[in-house]
Amino acid sequence: MPLTEGPLTHPGERSFGMYVHVPFCSVRCGYCDFNTYTANELGDGATRESYADTAIGEVRLAAEQVGRRPVETVFFGGGTPTQLPAGDLVRLLGAIDESFGLVDGVEVTTEANPDSVTPESLATLRAGGFNRISFGVQSAVPHVLATLDRTHDPAGVPQAVRWAREAGFDQVSVDLIYGTPGESMTDWRTSVEQAIALGPDHISAYALIVEQGTAFARKVNRGEVVMPDDDETADKYVLADELFTAAGLGWYELSNWARDEAAQCRHNVLYWHSDDWFGIGPGAHSHVGGERWWNVKHPAAYAQRLAAGESPRHDGESIDAATAHLERIMLETRLRTGLDLAALSPAGREAIPDVLGRGLGTVTDGRLVLTRDGRLLADAVVRQLTD
Repeated sequence: MPLTEGPLTHPGERSFGMYVHVPFCSVRCGYCDFNTYTANELGDGATRESYADTAIGEVRLAAEQVGRRPVETVFFGGGTPTQLPAGDLVRLLGAIDESFGLVDGVEVTTEANPDSVTPESLATLRAGGFNRISFGVQSAVPHVLATLDRTHDPAGVPQAVRWAREAGFDQVSVDLIYGTPGESMTDWRTSVEQAIALGPDHISAYALIVEQGTAFARKVNRGEVVMPDDDETADKYVLADELFTAAGLGWYELSNWARDEAAQCRHNVLYWHSDDWFGIGPGAHSHVGGERWWNVKHPAAYAQRLAAGESPRHDGESIDAATAHLERIMLETRLRTGLDLAALSPAGREAIPDVLGRGLGTVTDGRLVLTRDGRLLADAVVRQLTD
């Protein structure tokens, strides 16, 4: 399906990335509402063995839709991409290079569970062009991992990180989750300190969100687990920020810290700047030339469409100027580079003195940058700037 140019800047003036969704997990975590499946949840035509070839079919179709554009970042997410053989991930990356072309210095990331990699698989990925890996560690405390339905042994995480370093990965990232029911401040400090001890280039730390429709939400609704209050969650964010900063990891987005600018996740920065990306895989979202669309969610339906030579696109929308403006404010406010005050409406600019007076932000070179207190209240600040 050809794409029409939207109201934003011409696509050629914006960065372009590829997202590849791999929907497989060994166990479905109760808190997760991502489009993921265990092997026994899928029918014929959506097997791990056939997935790479199916997704390669969409890569080739994507090149027909948007034309050949140099790819600056590629991100394999899920799910657990490393549930696929490393050779299949490399073949997928090769298809992207063949169909679009990878720029010199391209950032190529895969997410991984610590127990889903081996020295051999990591060596294959690195030799095949992957240069960044993000490990889903979540916590270093066994009872917290059990509540989250995570299956890896935290004692094995340093080994996985070491293997990635030995394989030659340029960047190693660690993902953490805070605010799990039953997680004490001591538990969270342990997780943060052990994550720092791994020597990562990048750390993401996200507050646990109860997504309706998940098994975890049903437990909360039945009173089987109790979520921490907002003050405790805020205290955990502050603790993490203090410890990360002391270790030389600076925040560059509300939930992300990096050793320096080179260690920032360029693919996620592309999202936050509302640049262009094409999403490959079931349920994957794309954003190109002012248009946003998403694929059918179920892997079997996705595979059936591609096998029939049809687009897996399910639905989409054109992004009008008002929506683009609102999203810019929402996203740029999250960044350490800040929000250009010129992007605000007159009413939004009138709110700035109050934001500054409450200690929620500072203005430098015409850009609003949130303080730590402002980061804790970022959603409220955005509402104030857009009302």
